[in-house]
Amino acid sequence: MTAASPASSSPLRVAVAGASGRMGRMLIEAILQSKDLALAVALDRPDSPFLGTDPSAFLGHASGIVIESDVRAALAKADCLIDFTRPEGTMDHLAICADLGVKLVIGTTGFSDEQKARIAEYAQRTAVMFSPNMSVGVNVTFKLLEMAAKALSSGYDIEIVEAHHRHKVDAPSGTALKMGEVIAEAQGTKLADRAVYERFGHTGERADNTIGFATVRGGDIIGDHTVIFAGTGERIEISHKSSSRAGYAQGSLRAVRFLAGKASGQFDMYDVLNLR
Repeated sequence: MTAASPASSSPLRVAVAGASGRMGRMLIEAILQSKDLALAVALDRPDSPFLGTDPSAFLGHASGIVIESDVRAALAKADCLIDFTRPEGTMDHLAICADLGVKLVIGTTGFSDEQKARIAEYAQRTAVMFSPNMSVGVNVTFKLLEMAAKALSSGYDIEIVEAHHRHKVDAPSGTALKMGEVIAEAQGTKLADRAVYERFGHTGERADNTIGFATVRGGDIIGDHTVIFAGTGERIEISHKSSSRAGYAQGSLRAVRFLAGKASGQFDMYDVLNLR
């Protein structure tokens, strides 16, 4: 069974995974406030205490749907799923999306290389927008880093510092890794050949052409990222700081709208924002 394509005058039917989480709630609020999207499905884990409750109750009004856990049955009612969960859960959801022809916006991070390869395979069967960060501002920052990396290709040491809340389980963040990949690619190299993720004890002098990472975890930090280009006599810093998850939600909705016209293929926020 394939999810029906929405009529041009009908709102796109959107499903949200992890509906009871902070990001899930932010997405639900953004969808309910939009004029061209409709909240069709709210998904959560089978052991969630919120199953059967209205996902918009925290907003003080009723949405007409309840949080459910039967992914296949739920996604049959949707045109697109937005998923900010965990890699294993996202991969399970993606398999079902591919079977049903439901499009998928992936905001989950921490995927292995094997899982990324499987995402590319599934994208041959349905449209997938996969990005380590949905924020419009972050993706503009990626573009600025690309420009800076080309201009500062020699004579500058590169360090990436990221900070997130104490509950984040992967490090460095997907956004920090993407920053490293953007810089390395702009300079004609691969991040895997240059990345330094740990420093401890007598490390010796900094090796040339490396890209260092530093990770901070604490409190309720939404997400801060700074790239330092440290040269002789000067230092250039390019930063993005999030004070709310609202930017991630709005970027996700832009991705949903972008995928509406795609039958299959893997895309990222550069495609959504026309930054190529």
